[in-house]
Amino acid sequence: MDALRRQEATEVGRAWAGDLRTLGGVTGAIWAVTVIDWALGRALAAHAIAPRTVAGLLGVPLAPLLHGGVGHLLVNTLALWPLGFLAMQRKRLDFWVVAAVSTLTSGLGAWALGGAGTVHLGASGVIFGLLGFLLGRGWFEQTWTTVLLSSLVLWTFGGMLFGVLPFVGAGISWQSHLFGLLGGLAVAQRLAAERRRRGIGRR
Repeated sequence: MDALRRQEATEVGRAWAGDLRTLGGVTGAIWAVTVIDWALGRALAAHAIAPRTVAGLLGVPLAPLLHGGVGHLLVNTLALWPLGFLAMQRKRLDFWVVAAVSTLTSGLGAWALGGAGTVHLGASGVIFGLLGFLLGRGWFEQTWTTVLLSSLVLWTFGGMLFGVLPFVGAGISWQSHLFGLLGGLAVAQRLAAERRRRGIGRR
């Protein structure tokens, strides 16, 4: 029994180490692209999301890697690590799916509804996607573990939800936040339906 526990602990440790390496790689990419952008005089930021322009669509996949300043970058980094780590605890692939979907939904939401002449960039759409995913798991799966997780996430990060409101503040892309959140919820709903289809019931 002790040997089994040690083996399980080792496997969990390896999984967590892999999760942290993944987050480190993502964070490194975001910081590297942002620093390069600053070094180039914000040349890359010129290709961020510009609402309702054809060229602005090219910014949808690039926007999460670009940030307006050090404060913007630090805030998103600090939110990415706990939310990203929690999103990986069932499967690391969940993190990548949420990141991809919320990049698309947040970017298209900002492109369609953003103010004329504005530019939208930053990883906050993905972060709100992770938040929506973690909250949605409890709602859609309704197991005691997912409800507990969603409750803890809501308690800790619930204040972020004010960021989806149109009057949240000047210079903040509530469109990216709202549609990133919806993207994460959609992934949670889809995965919950898939688990039910495979016969994984409540526990």
